[in-house]
Amino acid sequence: MALYKRGRQTVLPNSNNNVSNGINGYHNGVNGHCKSVKTTSNGMNGHHHIGNGFSKVPSAEPEKDYQSWYHEDYEDTPIYIGVVTYLCYLVLAIVGYIKDCLATIGIGRNSVPKDAPKHKDFVALYQDFDSFFTRHVYIRIRDCWNVPIGSMPGAEFDLLERESPDYNVTFRFTGRKHTAVNLGSYNYLGFSENKGRRTDDVIESTTKYGVGICSSRQELGNLDIHNELESLVAEFVGHDAAITFGMGFATNALNIPSLIEKGCLVLSDRLNHASLVLGIRLSGAVVRVFEHNDMQSLESKLRRAVIEGQPRTHRPWKKILIVVEGVYSMEGSIVKLPEVIALKKKYKAYLYLDEAHSIGAMGPSGRGVVEYFSVNPKDVDIMMGTFTKSFGACGGYIAGNKDLIDHLRVHSHSATYACSMPPAVVQQIISVTKCLMGKDGTSLGKERVRQLRINTRYFRQRVKEMGFIVYGNDDSPVVPIIICLPTKTTAFSRECRKRGVGVVVVGFPATPIIEARARICLSAAHTREMLDKALNVIDEVGDMLSIKCSKRSFKLYDIPSDEKTK
Repeated sequence: MALYKRGRQTVLPNSNNNVSNGINGYHNGVNGHCKSVKTTSNGMNGHHHIGNGFSKVPSAEPEKDYQSWYHEDYEDTPIYIGVVTYLCYLVLAIVGYIKDCLATIGIGRNSVPKDAPKHKDFVALYQDFDSFFTRHVYIRIRDCWNVPIGSMPGAEFDLLERESPDYNVTFRFTGRKHTAVNLGSYNYLGFSENKGRRTDDVIESTTKYGVGICSSRQELGNLDIHNELESLVAEFVGHDAAITFGMGFATNALNIPSLIEKGCLVLSDRLNHASLVLGIRLSGAVVRVFEHNDMQSLESKLRRAVIEGQPRTHRPWKKILIVVEGVYSMEGSIVKLPEVIALKKKYKAYLYLDEAHSIGAMGPSGRGVVEYFSVNPKDVDIMMGTFTKSFGACGGYIAGNKDLIDHLRVHSHSATYACSMPPAVVQQIISVTKCLMGKDGTSLGKERVRQLRINTRYFRQRVKEMGFIVYGNDDSPVVPIIICLPTKTTAFSRECRKRGVGVVVVGFPATPIIEARARICLSAAHTREMLDKALNVIDEVGDMLSIKCSKRSFKLYDIPSDEKTK
């Protein structure tokens, strides 16, 4: 059974050689699929649960018991805060409707977007709720987003000050700027820099190749450094081949439709990124959502899909694809990859892993959650990642076996129609990848990965000790601090910015109504002094806004002296 839907029908190699015949049988017809199911049905009884509920993972390699150090925390929001949050949105809605009613009789400003009179018989162009939310909720807090910066987005950056004469409808610059600790950029390893060896390489590459290419890869836009980058990425992630793209979002959205089609089933994590959701929708495949990082939910849907087949006809699915992320950028959680791989092998499904936030940031040498859990990279059929975070660049990649990558080169809309990645960006990624692999003759890459882990553990423990509700995994560099109320969420952003700390806040509809949060992104470039300054500000603002709602007690562990930030 080929993973992709057009072109040569080549079987995607599976590290579990015992199931290859079952996969081919699944592709050829119902009988073959039934045989593959029978082969694994007895395995359900042997799939034991131990300890805190994680499943023991069968593997060809010696089993690594990660349960002793894998810990994620999702403390429930206090009921009274949830009730107050709902009331807050209710008041905003009531006031908004009153203002709209007054505007219709000439009292106040009527900012309701309207369709042209000649389109009165057409379907409305504007969504009523979206427009209402923008006018009466977002407009009040618009100054907390799209904040312009006037420097390199390193561990610290310069924020440009602006003011609004019309309650955030428009902004104008005051000409002033101030320096703040950057806790919002995805600069996990600190490679977003403007000096040093990698910057010199980029300057040299720009001098040689120019700034732009003005052509797609399939025409005249394929340079030798593009080929070098793809070979290097494949070696770095441990796969046979790789293909790169100029945009991380498009890597998911425009490649997934090339791999699956109508008659295929996608099992998608509830908290998957919008690019994954869009790609799945464009493919025409059936999608079923399982609860976030819940292996019982995933296995239940896998078992049902294998037994029942497609709706109405009950024919077997052409392909079953499990789609997960390595590190979830809004929750700070890490996928239970060993268990997902075990289920994937058990039910003869394929696995699509999005390592956008984990590649470079996780694992001893930055090779992502695959290295973090010490699993075989070949067990992940489609390995996707981006260069926009840890690499300080832009674009994305997909790695897999050679036949899969050859198929994407021909059928991917992103590869066929998009302009090639600029040479300067390609060189930045090459230089950072070589640094992580130690091919530059230094250990800087591993040192930065290690420093990121130290900063992550320190910051998370300190914030928990202060009494905040913190989501996610202890090793995730994404640290969501739950605030809940929309008024306090925006106040948190403004007060931190006044005190020299730049943070990103996120609320409804991007999060559940009662789970508005500040999303902190840590970097290896942060010094202990920067982190302590940020923590002191967060502590002060947290006391001022009364948002320390955790009912648990945490004690800061001692960091060994050789691991302390210098």
